[in-house]
Amino acid sequence: MKKHARMNRFRFALLVSSFLFCASSAFSQQYDPGIMGTVNALFDGMRSGDSTKVRNAFALGATMMSVPENPKDSIAVKKNLINGFVKAVGTPHPEKWDEQIFHPKISVDGPMAIVWAPYKFFLGDKFSHCGVNVFTLIKLSSGWKITSVTDTRRKECSFDN
Repeated sequence: MKKHARMNRFRFALLVSSFLFCASSAFSQQYDPGIMGTVNALFDGMRSGDSTKVRNAFALGATMMSVPENPKDSIAVKKNLINGFVKAVGTPHPEKWDEQIFHPKISVDGPMAIVWAPYKFFLGDKFSHCGVNVFTLIKLSSGWKITSVTDTRRKECSFDN
């Protein structure tokens, strides 16, 4: 009887180990590197003042929405198409626009992805503001494209890079 009980415990342990291995494999996700490639191309274009590179990161009709900190404790939402932003990036400005993101979190469902990324924005070497970016991307035949960006903006950061 002892031998039979030992065999059942061994089988149970083997079954649990197999389940845990399969479950951990199922929950570890590999993301298409094109998702962050598109987001990084946007920031590279901003740093270099390359409006073509910035525009190529976006899908047609893409929008940008900002939720800046408002001293009156009310929410002020500003929503625009990307055209003005792309033009501003390409217009010569005295200091480099350097947006740095930290610890992005990516969620994917088929051809749609969301990237949540805290950021700090610098004009040249001078800190300007910080917040969180939320990018919605769609995978098109030409690759991953940003369909919308929503960001918060504030002067003081509560996160570390």
